[in-house]
Amino acid sequence: MNGLEFLQNYWWLIISLVGAILVFMLFVQGGQTFLFCKSLSPYTDLITASIGRKWELTYTTLVLFGGAFFASFPLFYSTSFGGAYWLWMAILLSFVIQAVSYEYRRKKGNIYGARFYETLLLLNGLLGCTLLGIAVGTMFFGADFTVSKSNLLDPGQPVISQWGPLHGLEAIADWRCLLLGVTILFFARTLGALYLQNNVRSDHKFASAIRRAVLVNGLIFAVLFVAFVIVLLAQRPIYLTNLTTLWWFGFLFVLGVILALLGIYTGAFTKSKAGIWWSGTGTILVVLSLLAAAGLNGNSYLPSITDPASSLTIANSSSSEYTLRTMAWVSIAIPFVVAYITYVWSKMNKGGITKQDIH
Repeated sequence: MNGLEFLQNYWWLIISLVGAILVFMLFVQGGQTFLFCKSLSPYTDLITASIGRKWELTYTTLVLFGGAFFASFPLFYSTSFGGAYWLWMAILLSFVIQAVSYEYRRKKGNIYGARFYETLLLLNGLLGCTLLGIAVGTMFFGADFTVSKSNLLDPGQPVISQWGPLHGLEAIADWRCLLLGVTILFFARTLGALYLQNNVRSDHKFASAIRRAVLVNGLIFAVLFVAFVIVLLAQRPIYLTNLTTLWWFGFLFVLGVILALLGIYTGAFTKSKAGIWWSGTGTILVVLSLLAAAGLNGNSYLPSITDPASSLTIANSSSSEYTLRTMAWVSIAIPFVVAYITYVWSKMNKGGITKQDIH
């Protein structure tokens, strides 16, 4: 393995890890989908106060995910973000209305009322998770695009990639991408319920409703996830090859599934509040393994349905060796950033949240 290949693999693993953390952080969006749940309606202020402490982390991780792709694999950034822009704009819009909602929901002089902004938070939870899952689904099942570097010489339209007329929205009609989107939505709801179970200190009715939410959403997620894995391995056997050849990722995938299910069981059938940490760790391991398998071993991590020769791999879409090496030195600071976030998280979560914490 030469220096460039090593750096390409290194940065693909970094992006896979950031993507895995992003999926875990979607518990915020999942928690927001419970705002109109009848059994939890008396606890709306508690729910928004709890998950409202973490929403910036999800948004920041999403930006970091896009920024890391831009710096290390710019051809993917220009192809997906620049070509499927209607899909990505819909995703970003859903996150923008989330930020606005947390800013103005309880602000003095709010002329729309708290319920209006809670509706926007619900939309962010439903659309943000589903559309993000659909966008990631194009990395597994392909998208309608072609890449031609000669287009950069065309003064009339210097665009390196050409997409279908819907510019990414056609992925919504792909049942395989939609399956992944709905799977992520229900897992985000499961993680959201587990987080609220861990963080909110309330009465027996709240605990009972949350435990039921973990069970129902966890079961739906499990069925959808099994269906997704079967479809993925059946239609793209390369993933099974990669998870067995790179056996350590296959091991992490199986371990992650076990931990995720253990977290669901803990939250649904025991009095322990640690389910979010079991399922959260499992989430990171599973997503890390799948994304790693998507790009390593020469696999095309963004297949083109229209023109297979245009499919993107980490070899044909990365930055130069100089750029990757320079960024590798910067990445040394990542463990310190993670340690700081962990410290701040523990301080914010200490003791949980109660009605007395709502202002």
